[in-house]
Amino acid sequence: MQLKSDFSHPSLIPSVTLLRDHFSSSVAKEMRPLRNPHHEPKVSEQVKEGARPAAVLIPIISRQGELTLLVTHRHRNIRFAGHICFPGGGCEDGDESMEHAALREAEEEINLTSDRVEVMGRLGDYYTQTGYRISPFVGLVTPPLGLKAHPDEVEEIIEIPFGKVLRSDSYQLVGHSNERAHFSLIRDRARVAGPTVSIMMGLYEELLRSRPAT
Repeated sequence: MQLKSDFSHPSLIPSVTLLRDHFSSSVAKEMRPLRNPHHEPKVSEQVKEGARPAAVLIPIISRQGELTLLVTHRHRNIRFAGHICFPGGGCEDGDESMEHAALREAEEEINLTSDRVEVMGRLGDYYTQTGYRISPFVGLVTPPLGLKAHPDEVEEIIEIPFGKVLRSDSYQLVGHSNERAHFSLIRDRARVAGPTVSIMMGLYEELLRSRPAT
């Protein structure tokens, strides 16, 4: 059942300037933890303390001023099968940093090489109900790309107009009651939900925080 959403913000016009202004601001440097917008029990402090570190890349592709957000449809035979996710995963021994882990995973999953990515900044961590602490890095991606889904990990590479991400009415709240309900964003056949949609909404809210008051 679709419920009345409590997620209501002014829409933003997507642009590279919007992103650059934000990540050069004092707001971006605070890197406060992203909130969980879903109507569900909060992640406990015990789960947070034992959370496993992971990193994701939020790739924003710029084509002649038009911006799209890239996500992946996970393969049906791996963990979180069928979910729509940002490229990313856990840190490995050879990773120099969380940023390195996000870029490495993006190259492994979709052949997005680091020389095509300008890491603009980092969002605050997001804690999941399943015990992960996700560090999201926002990257501006410049074509040509040569993207290719890794057949064992990714079934499909999906692009979402960035303007859709920056509109409150793009996010639907669905559940049986306001005490237990979850947000999602629909793009064609793809339903973005869970931590991925939370991070999208968090990016939107962070960009709003650095805008001048009107």
